[in-house]
Amino acid sequence: MKVAVFSTKVYDKKFLEIANINQQYEFAFFDPHLNKDTAILAAGCPAVCIFVNDEADATTLETLAANGTSLLALRCAGFNNVDLKAAAKLCITVVRVPAYSPQSVAEHTIAMILCLNRKIHRAYNRVREGNFSLDGLMGFDMRDRTVGIIGTGKIGVIVSQILKGFGCKLLAYDVYRNPEVEALGAKYVELPELFANSDIISLHCPLMPETHHLINSDAIAQMKPGVMLINTSRGALINAKAVTRGLKSGKIGWLGLDVYEKESDLFFEDLSGTIIQDDVFLRLTTFHNVLITGHQAFFTEDAVSNIAETTLTNITEVLQGVSCVNEVKAEPKTLSQTSTISSPVA
Repeated sequence: MKVAVFSTKVYDKKFLEIANINQQYEFAFFDPHLNKDTAILAAGCPAVCIFVNDEADATTLETLAANGTSLLALRCAGFNNVDLKAAAKLCITVVRVPAYSPQSVAEHTIAMILCLNRKIHRAYNRVREGNFSLDGLMGFDMRDRTVGIIGTGKIGVIVSQILKGFGCKLLAYDVYRNPEVEALGAKYVELPELFANSDIISLHCPLMPETHHLINSDAIAQMKPGVMLINTSRGALINAKAVTRGLKSGKIGWLGLDVYEKESDLFFEDLSGTIIQDDVFLRLTTFHNVLITGHQAFFTEDAVSNIAETTLTNITEVLQGVSCVNEVKAEPKTLSQTSTISSPVA
C-alpha cells in the first residue's frame, strides 16, 4: 500500500524506512506541509502520514477523500490540527502516537529550567568571547522552590519525579488527580492558587478550546513577581503578546519555550537566510531571560524511532481491521483524559 508522508525531514525518512523493513509499505515522501493546496499530492494514496504543523482541516480532508485516502496517520501525539468531525463524515480513520517517549519531553523541560536559572546560554556565549565575568549570571537553588505543574499525564508525572529529586515543592493542576503525582507529595490546587504560589510554572497539557491562551494577562497578573514560565506542550496555551508584556514589566522573570503559537511558519525550517516577519516572535528573542528552542523537546533517537514504529503499527492494524487503540474519534475530551498527550511531537 502507498503511504504519502508530508513534512518529511531526513530523520523522518530514515526512521520510517527502518521501521518499514518488516512492513513493506510504499512511501511517497513530500517536503511541504499538508494543507488544502498540497493535498492533491496524495492522490492515489490510501494512507496519509502527517506531523504536528500540517493542516488537516475540512477542505484538505475533502480533497484527500476524493482522491482515495481513507486513513490519516499522525506521527505525533496532538491532533488539534485535524478536523475530526469532518474526518468522521468522510469516513477517514485518524490514528496518532500518544506516547513515544515522555522522558524526552520531560528531560528537555528540566534542561530549559536549569539553563534559564543558571544562565547557561548566556555564560556559553560570554566564554566564547573571552568574557569570564560572573555579573548577571547568578541563579538560585532548586531545593525548596515551589513548582506548579499544569497537566499531570505521563510527561507531567516524569517532570514531577525529576523535580522531586531536586527537593522541590510541587503543586499540580488537572481535571482529575493522578495518584502517581500525589505519591510524590504534590498538592493538587486550583489554577489561581498554583499561579500565586509557584516560583516555576511548567505546562504539560493539550491544546483544546478550554486551554487556548490558558496563560493570558489575567493569569499572569495572579503569578508571583519574577516567575519562571516553561512551555513544552502547545504554543497556543500561551498568549505571546501577554507574555511579552509580562517580561517587560518584570512579572515574568524567565521564559522557556519549545513551542510557539505561530510556529508553523517558522519551526523545522532553516530561515537563517531570510527576514522573519513575525514581530512578536522577534520581540521575544530580544530578551536575555528568554530561551527558545524550535520544537525539539521530543527529538531523541528513542522517541523518533518509537514514533515511526507506532505509526506503521497503527496503519497495519487499521488495514487489517484490528481495533486500534490509538484511533482518535470526534468526541469531547477533558483535560485529564487528554493530558497524556501533553507535548508535541505532540
